[in-house]
Amino acid sequence: MQHKPYKIPESVLVVIHTAALDVLLIERTPNPGFWQSVTGSKDTVDEPLTLTAAREVMEETGIVVAQNHLHDWQLSNVYDIYPVWQHRYAPDVTRNTEHVFSLQVARDIPVTLAPREHRDYVWLPYREAADKCFSPSNAEAILQLPQRIAMFTMESRPH
Repeated sequence: MQHKPYKIPESVLVVIHTAALDVLLIERTPNPGFWQSVTGSKDTVDEPLTLTAAREVMEETGIVVAQNHLHDWQLSNVYDIYPVWQHRYAPDVTRNTEHVFSLQVARDIPVTLAPREHRDYVWLPYREAADKCFSPSNAEAILQLPQRIAMFTMESRPH
């Protein structure tokens, strides 16, 4: 039996939301009660982060997104890898770097979950979504959403 390659300890977190700041959360199949935004690791060391983000959004929700529709927050969280997932990484790897993105979509966009990964999804107002997340960095990103959206709106206005 061939050993599956270790996960790369660099990942993305993509907060999917509506203009009204409702946030899409998905529940992990193997871990009922673990609600989160879209997350996932790079497939290769040189995979661009925006490509990782777009790929993970499509794999986990069925939402196809152009890389230029993703907002890169230029924010990285470094955290200890949860013991339950440590076996996926090389034995000497204990920390992961997570890069935060957001994606605004229409509330009625179809969501198709990957059943092996996720069992349910829910749209919640951003504060409720933050309270439901099991990951502190995910909850913090969701709570930053109003300020981040305001920043992106200001940046996109003509000067």
